[in-house]
Amino acid sequence: MDLQVAIDRVTLDKAVALVKQLDTKVDTIELGTSLVKDYGLEQIHAALPTLTHAKLLLDLKTIDEGVYEFEKGFVVGDILTAMGAGAPDMLSGVYQVAESAHKQLFIDLMETADDRIAKIADFTHAIYGIHHAKDSQAGFDAAATVADFHQKFPQVQHVSVAGGINLNMAQKLARQGIAESVIVGSAIVKTADPVAAAQTFMEAIH
Repeated sequence: MDLQVAIDRVTLDKAVALVKQLDTKVDTIELGTSLVKDYGLEQIHAALPTLTHAKLLLDLKTIDEGVYEFEKGFVVGDILTAMGAGAPDMLSGVYQVAESAHKQLFIDLMETADDRIAKIADFTHAIYGIHHAKDSQAGFDAAATVADFHQKFPQVQHVSVAGGINLNMAQKLARQGIAESVIVGSAIVKTADPVAAAQTFMEAIH
């Protein structure tokens, strides 16, 4: 299982410093929606170093203007996110952009109902992100949710999960063997030593 580290709600300088620290330590580095909104693709592109190991995910959360946003976004990143709640034509469009660019679409399934997912579950190379909203007050069992998702949508080949993932849950998900990647934010980037925290997670899931 891969480790994706989410960087969000920090200054661009801080984000760049974290990217440099984590590039060779983790599989994917995510720059969150707030960073994209605060600084924009052009500033981010100008400030970021070229990554030597990790893939770069930009959490655009695209729901409209999909082809335009993805053509711009793939100049900067390797993986871009679009909302599962968006129009099927939008998702088809961004998937085609991703395929043409030899990069990846990440479909954020936050607040996306099962009947809706069933209609968009056939993008073979897309990552389907089970995402517990930060603003949601309900409890979230990532492993149980992933198992339920896999039972309902066994055709989905690439599953990722986010939402308050701690070390124990990351280990549980790795043992479960369904999710292809786990997304960790605060438990790594808000620690005194993000590199050591990332290494601990990497050791736990491999």
